[in-house]
Amino acid sequence: MKDLHDSGQSQSSISRGIGAGAFFIDLAIYLPAIFLIREVYFDRFGFLANGLFWSFTGLAVAAWRMKARGVTWHELGLCKPAHLKQLGIATAVTLGMAIGSIILFEILKDQFSWNLSPDTSNEAAVSKFGNLEGNWILFFSIIPVIWLESFLEEILDRGFMMNWIERMFSSTLVATILAVILQAVIFGFRHSNDFSERSITVGLIGLGMGLGYVLFGRNLWPLILAHCILNTVSMLDRVG
Repeated sequence: MKDLHDSGQSQSSISRGIGAGAFFIDLAIYLPAIFLIREVYFDRFGFLANGLFWSFTGLAVAAWRMKARGVTWHELGLCKPAHLKQLGIATAVTLGMAIGSIILFEILKDQFSWNLSPDTSNEAAVSKFGNLEGNWILFFSIIPVIWLESFLEEILDRGFMMNWIERMFSSTLVATILAVILQAVIFGFRHSNDFSERSITVGLIGLGMGLGYVLFGRNLWPLILAHCILNTVSMLDRVG
């Protein structure tokens, strides 16, 4: 069940001949870049175009550092899964872990009355995408961009960033656990730049995706599909 790759992937191959310091340097370049680029916003193009600009900038930096280290996207898991049935199961389980963690968080938040900044994602969605309520034309016009953004987030946050964090520490189980947690924290914070209900919720999605990546042979496609489904459902909820 674990092996979803068509040709397999060795994590040791990612760090072949590369010291931990090299991965640290790459992250010291990449992380400031993905946060600083968000300070650039072109009002005339709207949020979706700016979001793609930010993501493709991150992609360019990641590809630059990967080329410097001799690592390919195939090695990071962007390759055809060997079995479609296993792909479906891995996608469903990954999606379930992400949704389950959010449900658990909501239960704990209500149980212990945690005082967090409110989730303003619904209001933010109107300002970012326009009023989607009953507007199916708008929905179908922007959903391909949402899917593309979901794809880019997975290959960058789980494919690149998580592997680089893991290799910066070592190749041990502890390093893997740290990488799963840290990438989720960064993923959540990047979506709101604060410690709010939204940043925690998005971070939990990143945690579920990171766990799915490790548990299912480090293939990125289950994560990409789960992310696309999650975002599609979220957008459908705003239409209905």
